[in-house]
Amino acid sequence: MDTTISPHIIRRRKRRTALAVAAVLATISLAAWGLNRAISPSVDANNVSIATVRLGNIANSISASGIVIPVHEEQVSSPIQTRVAKVHAKLGQQVQTGELLLTLDDRTIVLASDSIKEQLAQQENRMLALTLEMEQKRKQLTGAIELLQLDLEAARVKLGRYQTLRKAGGVSAEDLLTAELNVKRIEIQLRQHHEQQEDNQRVTRSNIEGARLQKSILQKQLQEQQQLLAQTQVRAPFSGMLTWLMAEEGASVSTGQLVARVSELNNYKVEASLSDFHARALSAGQPVLVEQGNVKLDGEVQTVLPEIQNGTVKLLVTLRQPHHAMLRNKLRVEVSIVTEQKKNTLLADAGPAFNGRGPQEIFIVRDGVARKTSLTIGASDGKSVEILSGARAGDQLIISDTSRYKERDSVRVTQ
Repeated sequence: MDTTISPHIIRRRKRRTALAVAAVLATISLAAWGLNRAISPSVDANNVSIATVRLGNIANSISASGIVIPVHEEQVSSPIQTRVAKVHAKLGQQVQTGELLLTLDDRTIVLASDSIKEQLAQQENRMLALTLEMEQKRKQLTGAIELLQLDLEAARVKLGRYQTLRKAGGVSAEDLLTAELNVKRIEIQLRQHHEQQEDNQRVTRSNIEGARLQKSILQKQLQEQQQLLAQTQVRAPFSGMLTWLMAEEGASVSTGQLVARVSELNNYKVEASLSDFHARALSAGQPVLVEQGNVKLDGEVQTVLPEIQNGTVKLLVTLRQPHHAMLRNKLRVEVSIVTEQKKNTLLADAGPAFNGRGPQEIFIVRDGVARKTSLTIGASDGKSVEILSGARAGDQLIISDTSRYKERDSVRVTQ
């Protein structure tokens, strides 16, 4: 027979059941919390780089590699194909204007000069011979003309007498005609002699002028050879440092081959090289910062060289302090070309977390949790980046590499 359970007992059993369920739920919650703590990613604050967003000025710049070169540099080349006869200087020494550096073998030039001098002497002799010949012919024709003039006078006298006698019937018509023809013949001969004299003078003067022109050509050739001869004495074009020298005596050199280079001392500029990807952003007059170690020098783009080689564009940079003690020929430096400047904008230190311009997912640390946030990145100078949107001054950003958390929206930051 069934026994009726007391309501008190029923209430006590319900309380025990509720307590048991609550205990189970609490246990499950604690286990879930512990499991989440165990498997949820976290990062030690000491193992990441955290930057604070701040207000400041930034200059968007393009990085390039640079090499220091002299502002003024001259190359001396060989005027002819020859060999090095004697070396008078040493590479790297300071030289003065006109100082002898090398002596080149000048025997071929000396022989060529002697040959030209002989040809000049021949032309002078020819001019003299032509002048004497012209004078001799002139004298001969002058004498012949004088004789013909006498003959003409005599013939005219005879003709006049015959004409008088003819009127009196003293000579025949045939004799008078003969006398007239004789006068005309002598006149023609006299005219021909005058023309021949003029022709001879004209031809001889033309030959003399040709000889004189040839002489002038030879004189110019001789002058060129003398200039070449002077260039075989290789001298410093100005005071500076000898930065290159053909220092091996007896070495063969071809026409136009470099034999020496002199660079100006303590006056430098920079030749920068960078990818042609940035070519459109470059222009003359842009500010430039040149760095070497702890030394920073200001400058500006002097010119962007038009030729692009192997995907590289080059530009020349003038410095405000071209005589700085740090500068040395062929010294490698870092070059930053400023393409844009902004003031009073949000900035953060640059780091691997940033990748160029535009929207990017960056972790912002708040209350011990780094949450992925979309930021818009603007200008960069290699040390700082501009934040256009997505953060405010005072925010802390993880700027080190967070690629292993790219699938997470948040990461705990532990101290």
